[in-house]
Amino acid sequence: MGKALYRKHRPKKLSEVVGQEHITDTLGRALKNQTVSHAYLLTGPRGTGKTSVARILAYEVNSLPYDEEGTHMDIIEIDAASNRRIDEIRELKERVNIAPTSAKYKVYIIDEVHMLTKEAFNALLKTLEEPPEHAIFILATTESHKVPETIVSRTQRFTFKPVETNKVVNHLKSIAKAEKIVIEDGALELVAKFGEGSFRDSISLLDQVRYTSNKITLQDIQNAVGQAPEDILNNVLRNVESHNLQQIAKSLTELRTQGIQSTQIAKQLSAKIRQRLISDSSVIVTLSEVELLSDLLNISATTEPDIALEVALFKTALDKNIDPILQTMSKTQSKADISTKPKKGLSSEKKAEKESIVHDLAVSKHKELSELDETSWQEVLSAIKSKYNTLYGIARMATPRFEKDKLTLVLNFAFHLKRLEDPKNKGYIQELIAQTTGQNVSIEFLLDKHVIKQNSQQLEEEASKELNLETISNIFGSAEIVE
Repeated sequence: MGKALYRKHRPKKLSEVVGQEHITDTLGRALKNQTVSHAYLLTGPRGTGKTSVARILAYEVNSLPYDEEGTHMDIIEIDAASNRRIDEIRELKERVNIAPTSAKYKVYIIDEVHMLTKEAFNALLKTLEEPPEHAIFILATTESHKVPETIVSRTQRFTFKPVETNKVVNHLKSIAKAEKIVIEDGALELVAKFGEGSFRDSISLLDQVRYTSNKITLQDIQNAVGQAPEDILNNVLRNVESHNLQQIAKSLTELRTQGIQSTQIAKQLSAKIRQRLISDSSVIVTLSEVELLSDLLNISATTEPDIALEVALFKTALDKNIDPILQTMSKTQSKADISTKPKKGLSSEKKAEKESIVHDLAVSKHKELSELDETSWQEVLSAIKSKYNTLYGIARMATPRFEKDKLTLVLNFAFHLKRLEDPKNKGYIQELIAQTTGQNVSIEFLLDKHVIKQNSQQLEEEASKELNLETISNIFGSAEIVE
């Protein structure tokens, strides 16, 4: 059986540890000056070299040649995850006073030390307070916040950091060359990014794909990690900006057909959006983009990530479509407010109609809702959002129609219709309407097969010809002015 690459290429000297020079240089000087501490605490992300440094230090402090395959009686490794009880630590406490058999120091390496129980920590603390001269403790953990301060204060703490991507890439290139693995530079960069600063994770992925093909490509790595192709992700974002909900749904379906999970899609999209927001100072950041970034980061925590991802993207696409509409309405309102002189050939009747359009738009929503005993659909949506966020994302995109004791929600997509027709979801909406408005209504869901798409330019053209309430309502299903 072959040896894993991350074990085969594990560093054997402090000088071979990459990306942690702030630690290896300090320890190297301590060894040279013979000022080694009796206890160290190594903290940081997984795969950054904590265990390797602990083992190298244990051998070098004893002036022994590093031997990963062999074991030395005076170098004891303890996995705290499986030896976390007080009994194991009591046994260590009793044995620690026994002098080394052949080495200068007896070194105890306790990995994942944060897993120890409270009682075990207390027992370890007494040993760290008054250790024998021949004993050295090296504690390692990925979760330093779980280590009691009383333990931390009795150690020299070294914090490992994620390794920079370019250093990981260079290290992977040297391994690939040594192992005669032919791989594209772009593929190596993706391997390094996948490792997220962890050498072990990056090298393990390289080991996984080394026999994929004679020359490993970027596509090979994307397939191995289940990552979405950049061109499709770019299409998704372009379609969000152009308000094309159908194409967004089509792209997401294509990605899922390729076996790519929605959580991975959300992760990649959030990384692209974040990079755009922070890398270009000339970019005008909108609230919609920040809200989308927040929604994408929460996709992994939802029980239905597929629906949650679609709703997040659809919501942003619709929100982005509102801004130009409001700008157009604002221009119309400004012209009506400051214009005291009618244009040539413009009848006073036509002028009066244009001046009153903003008022008509502002009250149109109220008129629509007042038919249900002055209840507010926005209040109902707020109640839905506070309890069922995913359901809210779908309901807010529906066009409500009220008539006496009946509510009709008109939807643009069949899968949204199917979700709301679910008896459980329908019951939630009815219950919250009753709680919010005091009204018991029947609910009907319809699919709008004649959705009219208009951009801001088309709306201005309509307004310049004969802008009236009926025109805007036909375009958007309903009209609303945010005062």
